[in-house]
Amino acid sequence: MGRRTAPMLIVGLAPGLHGANKTGIPFTGDFSGELLFATLDILEISPKKRTPKHIIPCAITNAVRCVPPENRPSAEEVGNCRPFLDHQIRTMTNLRAIVCLGKIAHDSVIRAVGLTLSGAKFSHGAIHKIENSKVRIFDTYHCSRYNVNTRRLTASMFEDIFASAKSYILSP
Repeated sequence: MGRRTAPMLIVGLAPGLHGANKTGIPFTGDFSGELLFATLDILEISPKKRTPKHIIPCAITNAVRCVPPENRPSAEEVGNCRPFLDHQIRTMTNLRAIVCLGKIAHDSVIRAVGLTLSGAKFSHGAIHKIENSKVRIFDTYHCSRYNVNTRRLTASMFEDIFASAKSYILSP
């Protein structure tokens, strides 16, 4: 979802069973999407095809392209879907920031861009540099209901990650 010319790519885990799997639009129809889209609205970031000039465009995708059993994809499923993620990253002409929602998304992106997991460990708030590139990877806990209900992730913490990515995009 979103434009190939967007400077920001948001990578989630997989389509939700009751929302995105039915609509084909990532993060629709579930709690995760409510928090994600509310955060994007606050920060004037949008996956819509037509956006005013002051709005930062973004694209949204997932590390896994189909709904995994019990919402936990196997390593094989993630690996099988990585070529699609790799293609999306490589074809985004103005990409500056990739926001990874959770460790599975992080690990898949890290492998897709040729970094090592030991050299770019997942941590909420971590920012990773891709060598010889202006693209930065921003990590956050996934915006799942579980992470929010347990206070592992707050709306403010989530907003801070996107504010940081937006600030990086707007920097020279």
